[in-house]
Amino acid sequence: MHLLHEPSRYTGSGHLPKVEVAYALLERQFLKSLDVKPGASVSEVINLSGVLEEFPEINLDINPVGIYSKKVTLDSVVKDGDRIEIYRALRVSPKEARRLRAKKKKSKQA
Repeated sequence: MHLLHEPSRYTGSGHLPKVEVAYALLERQFLKSLDVKPGASVSEVINLSGVLEEFPEINLDINPVGIYSKKVTLDSVVKDGDRIEIYRALRVSPKEARRLRAKKKKSKQA
């Protein structure tokens, strides 16, 4: 089954893969398209994009990265049409967030 939102993985001869790098905060977003050399890694593309200069708070040792919402490593090879996403570190674990919401809801009912 083909997914409509994900581009083809075919790269013809002489064609430079085109990829995007995305990072978002509540108030500001970064999205840049780049033509990269075949075999480029996620790390190389992120460094080429300029996102690390524009958002110095990004730490690739802490911030997870993915391609189309699937977590990947920094040495993963990108393919034509990939969108590299840099995720923000969680401030609160999902379990703790649910606990806090339940506590808040309970206090409103009292």
